[in-house]
Amino acid sequence: MSSVRIKFAVAALAATVALFAGCRAGARTVPPSSPVPAAGAGEAAAAAPAEAPLARLGYSVQVGAFAVYDNARALAGTLTAAGLDAFYFHSGSGIFKVRFGNFPSRDAALAEAGKLKEKGLIGEYFIVGPADYVKARPGAPVPPVARPGPAATDLRERLAATAEGFIGVDYAWGGTTTRSGFDCSGLVLAVYRLNGLAMPRSVRDQYRAGIAISGDRLSKGDLVFFTASPGGELSHVGIYVGNGTFIHAPGSGKNVRRESLASGYFRSRFSGARAYL
Repeated sequence: MSSVRIKFAVAALAATVALFAGCRAGARTVPPSSPVPAAGAGEAAAAAPAEAPLARLGYSVQVGAFAVYDNARALAGTLTAAGLDAFYFHSGSGIFKVRFGNFPSRDAALAEAGKLKEKGLIGEYFIVGPADYVKARPGAPVPPVARPGPAATDLRERLAATAEGFIGVDYAWGGTTTRSGFDCSGLVLAVYRLNGLAMPRSVRDQYRAGIAISGDRLSKGDLVFFTASPGGELSHVGIYVGNGTFIHAPGSGKNVRRESLASGYFRSRFSGARAYL
């Protein structure tokens, strides 16, 4: 092999590692191969699974109002390192906030927040309850649904709108966390939890929590999974937002973006889809 070809191969491998490195931690599932969906396939007639696999989120703690997202990211990393499922999000007007936890009651959330404040890990806080999750989401207002439909349809629109609100954000965990490698799955967790659904943290657990659907039955809010190399281990996840596209966090140092499932890169690494509504 010529030196030029060797350099090209090394560069391609490095690009693949950089893209998926942020999501591989803890993901060891090797899913069966799945057909790649055609653009827009199944969106009009897709039926929701008969059983909703995700529980509703209980009570969460919200802290901070950061104009610099690095500060929100650092706090989320600190809380994650302390064993909490923390995430940060853009709440509008250039302000980033942090949320964490899934507590069974308001009192339980208050007790945990009080302990963390005494330790100096957080400052002022307030409790977010089940009735509050759909009231504050990042990004633009939720687009209107074309026609009246079931609650699941409205929720799918909200999930897609929330994911779109993260586009352009450098969604990666801060260096203070010891649980690295959650860029892509952390984004998914944030989008679902902002809408009141208790999505688990890792790529592996997110894959296992959903109901398998074929690529031609994708609807907004479903998750699409990929491998780092064709036929390899499950390592990356994105949120389907319609028209054959998905939104994902490529990895540290890269902004959240929209991609096409039809692109050659993702087509060859597509490993299946899961529904949660």
